[in-house]
Amino acid sequence: MELTFEDLLGKVMLAGITYNTSTGELIERKQVWGTVAQAGEGGIRIRRENGELFSVPPDLSAISPAAPGDYTLRSTGEVVTDPDFLSAWTCTEPD
Repeated sequence: MELTFEDLLGKVMLAGITYNTSTGELIERKQVWGTVAQAGEGGIRIRRENGELFSVPPDLSAISPAAPGDYTLRSTGEVVTDPDFLSAWTCTEPD
């Protein structure tokens, strides 16, 4: 089954983002999670627990169903139990 934007709405997504310099050096890694509030060609917006919206690109190929279980965020130690979807992103600074 192919994932659609509609499949994401109202579901919990855990996103991992890696930020690199233009030469490939690691700047930062962060993880965010929340409920998908908007999903479409204009982007995917995740509503975090504090109410903030965090956007990721509208690339469904970077999103996959999550296996059941506990996911511990490295930066905060927070545990996310049974998210619906996982996504991974790499952002590279321009030259």
